[in-house]
Amino acid sequence: MHNAPEHVRVLVIGSGPSGWTASLYLSRAMLHPTVLAGDQIGGQLMLTTEIENFPGTLDGTQGPALMMRMREQAEKFGTRVIESIVTRVDFSARPFTVWASIAGEEKAFTADAVLISTGAQSILTGANGEQELIGRGVSTCAVCDAPFYRGKNVIVVGGGDSAMEDTLALTKYADEITIVHRRDSFRASKIMQERVLTHPKVRVRWNSAVKEVRGANGVIDSVLIENTQTATVEEMKTQGMFVAIGHRPASDIFKDQILLDEKGYIVTGFALGEASLALAQTRLKNGFVTFPTMTSIEGVFASGDVVDFRYRQASTAAGFGTMASLDIERWLDAQE
Repeated sequence: MHNAPEHVRVLVIGSGPSGWTASLYLSRAMLHPTVLAGDQIGGQLMLTTEIENFPGTLDGTQGPALMMRMREQAEKFGTRVIESIVTRVDFSARPFTVWASIAGEEKAFTADAVLISTGAQSILTGANGEQELIGRGVSTCAVCDAPFYRGKNVIVVGGGDSAMEDTLALTKYADEITIVHRRDSFRASKIMQERVLTHPKVRVRWNSAVKEVRGANGVIDSVLIENTQTATVEEMKTQGMFVAIGHRPASDIFKDQILLDEKGYIVTGFALGEASLALAQTRLKNGFVTFPTMTSIEGVFASGDVVDFRYRQASTAAGFGTMASLDIERWLDAQE
């Protein structure tokens, strides 16, 4: 016989910068949030070594250390953290129901409001050695890490707009950037291609893919590049590899419950266009537009990289968390 679900006021799913920031605000508002922290507490920043661009980190900090401090601060004000993996949700009726696996057993929670802050994962090449060297020369964020590569030679993997943006960001610091692309043409917009292809610091390896990432003393040293047409393999010395082949939002579990865009990012009031807004408003109360972080289900909110397909920074994720917490507080007040 299953135990009755445990009811909480606000349930936060996810434990990255957005989830911790929202939990801090919700705790201070006396809404007693419960965080279902997931299997990687702290999100992508747990794979990040040096962080210099988060406000207040004057001398830099390690990603895991920053996440631990954010968690401790949220818990200080009353956030309850459960190390668990969400297995399924039901947003069809209020209170909402969320099931989580805790120490191998499934437990049900009901909540008056839910915040989804499950983040997104960078799509990696899958090359041998890549995973082991993330944060040690392998990066998925040029905007974050480009200043660490001043005067160095690096490679960028990809051929879309993200790869072009990363390349241009790196040209301000690196001496030489080699783009490795498995096709013979880019998918990026023409204007972005022109800016990259005419830049004196940029080289391109067409019809090529990274086969292996090698390190020396725990830091990237070289990559093996395979020609996709001839299958020949060549070793290339490099001091950094930036993977820019896309991101995958952690939203699969919600796809039949709330509105997602074509790439799987959760659609909120902040992102809806006029046509979609008109459609969503038929399903929601008139107050929808006043809650930018609310999803297509009233009372379910989303923040951070599971929503943000453009900026993907720790500071913007934290800002999203602040917005969501205030939206939740105001929405709950309106219900009463």
